[in-house]
Amino acid sequence: MSKKDKDNKVEEPQVEDTATATADEETQSSGTTKSAEEKLEEQLADEKDKFMRLFAEFENYKKRTSKERMDLFKTANEEVMVAMLPILDDFERAIKHIDEDKAAEDLGKGVHLIYNKLMKTLEQKGLSKIEVQKGDNFNADDHEAVTQIPAPSDDLKGKIIDIVEGGYKLGDKVIRFPKVVIGQ
Repeated sequence: MSKKDKDNKVEEPQVEDTATATADEETQSSGTTKSAEEKLEEQLADEKDKFMRLFAEFENYKKRTSKERMDLFKTANEEVMVAMLPILDDFERAIKHIDEDKAAEDLGKGVHLIYNKLMKTLEQKGLSKIEVQKGDNFNADDHEAVTQIPAPSDDLKGKIIDIVEGGYKLGDKVIRFPKVVIGQ
């Protein structure tokens, strides 16, 4: 073989390799442009998703904090109301005692007036008395049993015989359950 033949043989594959490489580069460059656009679209979609999730989280946060604020306003006076309950109990005991004593009738009118005024003011602030009657069925979810005594009759078994302290609610929340004596 001559030198020319060797050079031609050597050069021909290089030309083919160069042509193939150029074609591959064109394919890659058009592929990278396409993949770059796809990557940008994916990034945009990811960022939109992150933005929407963050926006939804913020909206939930606003709703939760406004609900917590409303609940706080509803029960802000709870400590004051709980502190007032023994005073209400004392008023009720005084009224019960004064009603039994006919000599303290004028005193009774004044105490009734003060008690009613205090109760109206507390009711305007959201306090309400839980109504319990003697003879009602005992429910552990609604009442606090202080003690059990033998029932005077069979029909009072498992029922409320006496009310030791009244129960109160502040809005929908029970701040003190009624303390009762039940029949056994």
